[in-house]
Amino acid sequence: MNQNHLSVCKCTRFRPDVRLQLDYYTTTPRSAPAPAGSAETEHHIMEGGAVPKPSEKRVALVTGGNRGMGFEICRQLASSGLTVVLTARSETRGAEAARELRGLGLPDVVSHQLDVTEPTSAARLADFVRTKFGKLDVLMVGKDQNEIAEWLKQRTTQSAEQAEECVRINYHGTKTVTEALLPLVQSSSSSSGGRIVNVTSSFGLLRFFSGEELRQELSSVDTLTTQRLDELSALFLEDYRSGRLEPRGWPTDRVYAAYQASKALVSAYTRVLARDNPALRVNCVHPGYVQTEMNRNTGDLTAAEGARVSVAVALADQGGVTGAYFDRTQIASFV
Repeated sequence: MNQNHLSVCKCTRFRPDVRLQLDYYTTTPRSAPAPAGSAETEHHIMEGGAVPKPSEKRVALVTGGNRGMGFEICRQLASSGLTVVLTARSETRGAEAARELRGLGLPDVVSHQLDVTEPTSAARLADFVRTKFGKLDVLMVGKDQNEIAEWLKQRTTQSAEQAEECVRINYHGTKTVTEALLPLVQSSSSSSGGRIVNVTSSFGLLRFFSGEELRQELSSVDTLTTQRLDELSALFLEDYRSGRLEPRGWPTDRVYAAYQASKALVSAYTRVLARDNPALRVNCVHPGYVQTEMNRNTGDLTAAEGARVSVAVALADQGGVTGAYFDRTQIASFV
């Protein structure tokens, strides 16, 4: 089995048997948290099996952490001994969520406002983390997107403006936040290096692209650049507006096309980031179909179960794997 088939970066120390063992991770329900500092929270998820001293604690930042799976990711990271920066577009809702987590016996949770579409907002967040912690060990961008896909099901088409917003949030938002915080992740004190996890979706797989040329370009991690990805995002929107999705080889479903293209761009960006930062572990994960308010709780996984998968990718010993796509707990193809 070769690396190109699995679309794992050349910088990956690839192990085809990598599958995350979720039984090592805390799964205390939101309604019944383990006491802070208890043996249950001091779990094997920490490197070396030990919870670090406060000055040595790893720091994690989670976007969209005020509800649903994002909230659960924050809870599980904090329960595993990390200091957590919970971000939300609404400063009030973010503060309320952080206060709720502290009330569950998880004191090392702070909140900060973040609008992923605003570079100035991302810059303020980076300044906050730099001043308060001086580093960032784990960056988790993007809560589960299946709820958006489910919402899209209820529509017959998307306007050009809605498609543009989808790409702006999913792709450009991910890139904006990552670029603002990347120097802090590079300053991680973790022995295994800083980690970046982009929560993505199986809707972004390249099988949804009809054009071989586009599939090849998005698969060619050796030659891709962030500048080219920006150009492709602009080209998609131009083709969307002019009705040229099919001739160019983009996904053609007018409901899902923007979502699929934007998530494929996120996956490609993940691999470029991994290639350009070999000291880091940069991966993306599809946690499965998670129950949300938007999909009327019809998903296969609870928010806690979906978060458990994402946290495992962020914290597990993966043998140095980077630039990979995890379908739940196992490395899979981007195609």
